[in-house]
Amino acid sequence: MNLLAIETATEACSVALLSGERLVERSEVAPRRHAELLLPMCDAVLAEAGIAPGGLDAIAVGRGPGAFTGVRLAVSAAQGMALALGIPVVPISSLAALAMQAPDDGADVLAVIDARMGEVYAGVFRRVDGRVRLVGEETVGRADALVLSDATALNVIGTGWSSYRDALAAVLARPPRWAEGERYPQAADIARLAAPIAAAGGGIAADQVLPVYLRDKVALTLAEQRR
Repeated sequence: MNLLAIETATEACSVALLSGERLVERSEVAPRRHAELLLPMCDAVLAEAGIAPGGLDAIAVGRGPGAFTGVRLAVSAAQGMALALGIPVVPISSLAALAMQAPDDGADVLAVIDARMGEVYAGVFRRVDGRVRLVGEETVGRADALVLSDATALNVIGTGWSSYRDALAAVLARPPRWAEGERYPQAADIARLAAPIAAAGGGIAADQVLPVYLRDKVALTLAEQRR
């Protein structure tokens, strides 16, 4: 199975190629340069792995939530390549990919991405057989209004923690077991989550892939900015 993965939902632009057990990846934190970097990164991982585009079996993509422009870029790039090659796409939650970077120590993971305007994209994930599964639903809303049903200690990861640490700490039942704010979703984890789905024939047609934004509003009005 040769799987190309793309993730550009946050400040990090990353691409990974999973070929059997071998993983080749490129990643750079480069806000506003994703469109410039993405296709050269795809070419680079394919060249390093010695695989032609026609040798790909599926494309995996971080489908959000995250920055609107970044999510759109990843989804449109995945769609274009998959259509040209006649292969399926496996959409993966960017929050799930982020949660994969937290320690595998038995604790559930709260993945939080800074959504700007005082809000976070959030999801709680549980480790199962080396991967993560969503517990409940992914949400977007104010960090100080986040509702967490589980009273046990969580590992917390993502830029939402670095931006709204105090607000999030106030809604947690107890201090995080582990927390790291300077982490972004990575294509390598998109690939790891997508691989068993693709191997089981679980991909979808390129024209059926939809970005997940969780909200429609992307900017404050002038009146809201003055409050």
